[in-house]
Amino acid sequence: MGEGASKLGQQASQAGRSVNTFAEKNNVNTPILGTLAEESAKAARILHLFVDKEEVENGFDTVIPVNVIKNCKGLAIFTVLKAGFLWSGKVGTGMVVARLPDGRWSAPSAIATGGIGFGFQVGADITDVVLVLNSDEAVEAFCKGGNVTVGGNLAVSLGPVGAGGSAQATADFKSNKVVPMYSYTKSKGLFAGVSLEGTGLIELSKSNQGFYNRPIKSVQILKGEIEPAPEAQPLYEAIQFAESRDPY
Repeated sequence: MGEGASKLGQQASQAGRSVNTFAEKNNVNTPILGTLAEESAKAARILHLFVDKEEVENGFDTVIPVNVIKNCKGLAIFTVLKAGFLWSGKVGTGMVVARLPDGRWSAPSAIATGGIGFGFQVGADITDVVLVLNSDEAVEAFCKGGNVTVGGNLAVSLGPVGAGGSAQATADFKSNKVVPMYSYTKSKGLFAGVSLEGTGLIELSKSNQGFYNRPIKSVQILKGEIEPAPEAQPLYEAIQFAESRDPY
């Protein structure tokens, strides 16, 4: 686990300069991990893209229903860059948070996805992702600190959107037929509906250590053993908005 996370971190650092330049020029979120404050702000921006009606370019039918957020057990929010100019593959980073038994949200734990090869490949695409964790089992997968494969041991489906999706989600939650994870994706701000099957996510233990100034495991973070830092407040405010907004 530690070796895998370290390798992903090295890959991200190696591609970081060109990736950040690309993101800045194209006014999109960077997939390279920043500080706790930067990552919290990024996660908040991404979540707003999926829940704030004014931010949704395609209108009502691409909004994550309020009841999906209200009923979820956790959220994994991250940005992925696919392809590149001097390297090929993908790299991405973000955060996962869990809803605690008392209703509060845990401190965020850093996560990454990656797999970079070097070679010339023209073009790049940045995708923002929200994974809604609907079950305790889904949260536990992130607590283990290893590689979580989306659609592997835990089923995932494209998340419901709009009024029709809200009604379907309500019925699924009531009948306990909801899949462990819903996925929502946007490419450069537009609703993408891309399948995340096979995407691997891993804990960034060194980044978490930097966030909280001590060695700490993802299970400790997601189980509420550490108090959320003030830097994470933008993310909590975004989640609160997502849960309390009008259903449109």
